[in-house]
This record gives sequence, C-alpha cells and structure tokens, in this order.
Amino acid sequence: MSAPSRADLRRLHFINALFAEVTGHNLYLANQIKGAITFSLAELEAQTALQPEFAAKFDVAFNAAAAELLAKLYSDRPRHGFFHWDASLTLASPTPLFTRAEIMAGLKQLAPFRESTLLVTNLRPALIPPGHRATPRRKRDYVETMAFIHDLVAARTVRGTELQLLFL
Repeated sequence: MSAPSRADLRRLHFINALFAEVTGHNLYLANQIKGAITFSLAELEAQTALQPEFAAKFDVAFNAAAAELLAKLYSDRPRHGFFHWDASLTLASPTPLFTRAEIMAGLKQLAPFRESTLLVTNLRPALIPPGHRATPRRKRDYVETMAFIHDLVAARTVRGTELQLLFL
C-alpha cells in the first residue's frame, strides 16, 4: 500500500474540517466521506491519473461535490441557515463590488437564523487562476479579498449570531 499523495491528504483534512460536526474529527469517518465523493467523480479521477493537468479540474469538481453534500446536510436542519457562494461563476465575481453584493445577498438570506454557515468556494482559483503565475499582486488581491469578506461578515452579522465562515 503506497502512501497517500499530498493532494489526498489535503482533501482528507478538508473533509474532516468541513464535516467535523458529523465525523467528530474522526479521520476514518472523514476518509469514508472523501471516498464517497471521490467515487462519484471516478471518471474524472481516472482522467486525472492519465493526464496530470486535469488535477485542477478534479479539485474544483471535488470542492463542488463537497459543497453540495454540505448543503444537503444543512437543508435537513430547519434551524441552521446555509449559503454557498462560488467565486468562479463569472469573471466579475471576485471583484470587490460583486463580492460585496454576493456576500450581502448571503447575509440577507442567513439573517433569520441564529446559527448559520456561509461557504465561499473557488476564491483562490478565481483570483489566482491555475496555470498562471501567482504574482505578488494576485496574492495581495486574494488576501485583501478574504480580509474584506471577513470584515464585511463581522460588521453585518447581528451580535449573538453564530455564523461559520468557510473558505474553500
């Protein structure tokens, strides 16, 4: 049995953190969830094994499948709000104006809930596209956008509300 790759370990810890409420931080259970998601993407995984340049495409599909599974988990809880924003949906999404509009729409949807989760996916690939250099400006834009989202959520969330802000 070979050692797991760095990407597999990253995905395992990602799933363990994302589904901690379900797994209780048990890596065995997190590995079961990771395996189920990977199995649902078996064809894309096979293509990635043959053509390593598909790795970024597999990561995006894996994150999307995990976000969909998390949305299903929270849809069964009427007292817990959930909002997912995929920053890579359009070219304009990661710009400050559209970022603010999307996050504000999410916060408006989550306002009635005392407990909620705001999931932001694909922010890094939207600002630092795969195959492009991670220039200091792109890195700075990414860090500033994350800080902007964090500050916006902190300023616009009612005191006493438990809101989990997750970046994938």
